[in-house]
Amino acid sequence: MRSSHRGRRRGSGVIGILGELLLTCGALLLLFLIWQLWWTDAVADREQDGILAGLEQEWGQVDARTIAPRQEGPPPVPATPADTKVWGTMHVPAFDRPEFPLAEGVSLEQVLNVKGVGHYPGTALPGELGNVAIAGHRNTYGRVFEDIARLEAGDPVVVETAETFFVYEVTETLIVQPGDVEVIAPTPGQPGVEPTEQMLTLTACHPMFSARERIIVHAEFAYWTKRSEGNPEALADEVATSPETTEEN
Repeated sequence: MRSSHRGRRRGSGVIGILGELLLTCGALLLLFLIWQLWWTDAVADREQDGILAGLEQEWGQVDARTIAPRQEGPPPVPATPADTKVWGTMHVPAFDRPEFPLAEGVSLEQVLNVKGVGHYPGTALPGELGNVAIAGHRNTYGRVFEDIARLEAGDPVVVETAETFFVYEVTETLIVQPGDVEVIAPTPGQPGVEPTEQMLTLTACHPMFSARERIIVHAEFAYWTKRSEGNPEALADEVATSPETTEEN
């Protein structure tokens, strides 16, 4: 009988230890999820807001009361940026968060996790023939492309540099495998074919909270405007809701 009691006590002790381990693992998992799904966003949002404020201070404010006229002729092409350097701002009016920094490179640690979206090195720059390819997170680290599946044909995607707004319009959305790199070729989907158009491609993981596939959005160049002359038509909503416009009304 004593042996039987000791066996039951040992069994209870093992179950208790396992229970404590499971509770500890559950708590650690919860803390990891909070860090991954909330804290990384909070930190990235703060960093990106600081970057945007710094760019505005460096470049000067855009006259938010004015719609800039479309320019004739080929757009100016920005100089090739240094690796990891923030060289532009992206505006996607269809997104809940419509503005975020654009940096050179697609390194997770140096660009995508800390600065916003990243330009694939070796792909075209805004204003060039070819394909301006840009990657961003769909969840965590600021979730800049969280709303990418919301984009429809004709929606504007705008790249802002120190002197120019480049306006592209969405043409199609695709779901592809991670290895289908031809989507960022100079002529999207046709590697080795010389480009004849000015394109832009956005890439992000798909579906949400998974890296199983990629969601791809292609857009074609529509027009360009001078930053010194105000916002482009594509950002008219920003003009309508700007503090200066509101105060005057």
